[in-house]
Amino acid sequence: MKVLMKGNEAIGEAAIRAGCTLYFGYPITPQNEIPEYMSRRLPTIPGGAYIQAETEVAAINMVYGAACTGRRAFTSSSSPGVSLMMEGLSYLAGAELPCLVVNMMRGGPGLGNINPEQADYFQAVKGGGHGSYRLIVLAPWSVQEMADLTVLGLDLADKYRNPVMLVAEGNLGQMMEPVEFQDSYPQPYDKSGWSLTGAKGRKGHLITSIYLEADDMERYIHKLYAKYAEIEQTEVRFEEFQTDDADVIIVAYGIVSRVSRIVVETLREQGVKAGLIRPITLWPFPKDVIRRRAAHARFFLTCEMSMGQMVEDVMLSVNGLCPVHFYGRSGGNVPSPAEIIAEIRTHL
Repeated sequence: MKVLMKGNEAIGEAAIRAGCTLYFGYPITPQNEIPEYMSRRLPTIPGGAYIQAETEVAAINMVYGAACTGRRAFTSSSSPGVSLMMEGLSYLAGAELPCLVVNMMRGGPGLGNINPEQADYFQAVKGGGHGSYRLIVLAPWSVQEMADLTVLGLDLADKYRNPVMLVAEGNLGQMMEPVEFQDSYPQPYDKSGWSLTGAKGRKGHLITSIYLEADDMERYIHKLYAKYAEIEQTEVRFEEFQTDDADVIIVAYGIVSRVSRIVVETLREQGVKAGLIRPITLWPFPKDVIRRRAAHARFFLTCEMSMGQMVEDVMLSVNGLCPVHFYGRSGGNVPSPAEIIAEIRTHL
């Protein structure tokens, strides 16, 4: 079925079709269409429940409780609201509980504004909360991918028993584009071995993130990092465009990657061999493909709606094989093709 929908609404519909029956959240612009949509749809779903929490702190802890039962649950917010969820996200990761958290990014720091930005990259991929843990982080560039990555995020959360964060710019959530859904999506993950559904007739399950002895805590952290290493080996996702012979390679995600694709096409028409690498998983980051392309590129240009955050991971991936430059806008300004082309020409 193909319909015309806002990005925010596409997330809600995809989650429901993928078996998510529980949503907990608190309103904040520019993601309010998600809780609005879930509040209408979930009461029509068998076993569905929508709760508007009193705060974002309450919402993420409700997700924790729901995830313990093995039900698919998610929450959504925008930048300052997600900041309030950080302690809960650390607890979810520490207890190995699956869930989806959607961040429709807005301008910051502080109160900032409700314009779109990408300045929550550090918060998403470097942890945000306390302790040694990782989130799987997905970054769509279209309304169709908002839906597709919502389904993928719920699947990856269950597969690895780990929180997944979907990050997108506020304007992507407000855009309307055609999106195609399946009637339903497979849910192959057996949670009976760990979920808290009552222990009658079996040994009880324990879900916790507290290990008082130093050696016990260290063993558990090593267990988590063995899982993260597996995720880095198997779950990297990216898209390349015109990179096989590229001298100039742009790295961009989300809405900026849409602009950057136009830049590549325009530069190709002008005789410049340009290409684009679009990370779809911000963590695990597609460092291997960047390193491989760096061996033949003249330089990289990282484009972001921030003062430069992903550029650090691009630099680490390139590892000195060629120069890495940066162009960014902030405050809600989306870089234009002309601006990016002008920046590239200063380095040619």
